[in-house]
Amino acid sequence: MRSFACFFRAFSILFIVTLLLPGPVSGDNQIRIGVSLGLTGRYSPMGGMQEKGFRLWEKDVNDRGGILGRKVEVVIYNDNSDPQTAIGHYKKLILKDRVDLLFGPYSSGITAAVLPVTEKYGYPVIATGASSDTLWQQGYRGAFGVFTSASKYVVGFLEMIAMEGYTKLAIVGASDAFSRSTAQGVKKWGERLGLEIVLNEEFEMGLDNLDEYAFSAKFSGAQVLIVAGHLEESVQMKRSLKRIGWRPEIYYASVGPALDRYRELLGEDAEKVFSSSQWEPECAVCPPGFIDFERRFKAAYNETPSYHAAAAFAGGQIYENAIGRIGGIDREKIIDILYTLDINTAFGRFGVDKHGMQLRHFPLIIQWQNGKKEIVWPHDLRTAKPVF
Repeated sequence: MRSFACFFRAFSILFIVTLLLPGPVSGDNQIRIGVSLGLTGRYSPMGGMQEKGFRLWEKDVNDRGGILGRKVEVVIYNDNSDPQTAIGHYKKLILKDRVDLLFGPYSSGITAAVLPVTEKYGYPVIATGASSDTLWQQGYRGAFGVFTSASKYVVGFLEMIAMEGYTKLAIVGASDAFSRSTAQGVKKWGERLGLEIVLNEEFEMGLDNLDEYAFSAKFSGAQVLIVAGHLEESVQMKRSLKRIGWRPEIYYASVGPALDRYRELLGEDAEKVFSSSQWEPECAVCPPGFIDFERRFKAAYNETPSYHAAAAFAGGQIYENAIGRIGGIDREKIIDILYTLDINTAFGRFGVDKHGMQLRHFPLIIQWQNGKKEIVWPHDLRTAKPVF
């Protein structure tokens, strides 16, 4: 009896564990891909763009008959731009919804929070909204970047201003993972180009008044002010500069100015601001996929897509390509194939290194001129000359 009881107890435990593990696929007639996005909260402008990009790809692929004859559903939850909420959502997507595959959330910080969960259960994650270098230094096998790594966001901008003779930089950045990687990249590449970093300060993310840091930059003797952050930081610093009455010779901010929302919030104060963009449809020599994506996005949503929307759409294209190559949904095989892909998408080229960090894609440098974003770097893709 004792041996039977032990056998029964062991069988019961095994049965329960089996129930908790994600199934191999969500159904014979459907492929389900899960994601949590900040549709409300501080990341909502970017998260909202990503949601639209995912939905457009979902419609596009299903209008073509799905993948391998199976319809695709993108399951989207709102994490309110909160990492703990996102962690709960990814556990639900894996253990309850039993989705087949996953996209990453928006922001490097939230992506860093959920990757231990996705890695535990062996899921590939195409990170369509994160670029902090530290994400690719943790030894994760299933995380794949789409964006250029944050430390390289500003390389083109630094090359451009160095050629124009500017030498003194002030760096002011938020305390999140992406902003830190960006600031570190500015310092590293700036010094290699012979530029002088006269100020390098960090402020707590979410601070709504940056006057103190604007004053520090002003009195540092900087010609160029670089703000490492997101939309809120790029807007708050511009307002602080206006309040203290200082206009640096060149103002650059990451992420924010690449959004049309930046211009809506600042109006004329957005003029001549520089930023990096991972994707713009109106380059001098655009790949056909860029223009086609923009046209269909405008038709669907009556607005211009940001690079966040294009990255989400491309994430779907990458999975579509990987699934087609292996002929089914096998997460381990999909992970293996993603390391080998070198393909073009609506977002640009995709190809990663042995850690999953993006290698093939590069950012553009944009500037607001006469109420419009213009590409000013690299030279052969620019739509206008930079204004200093």
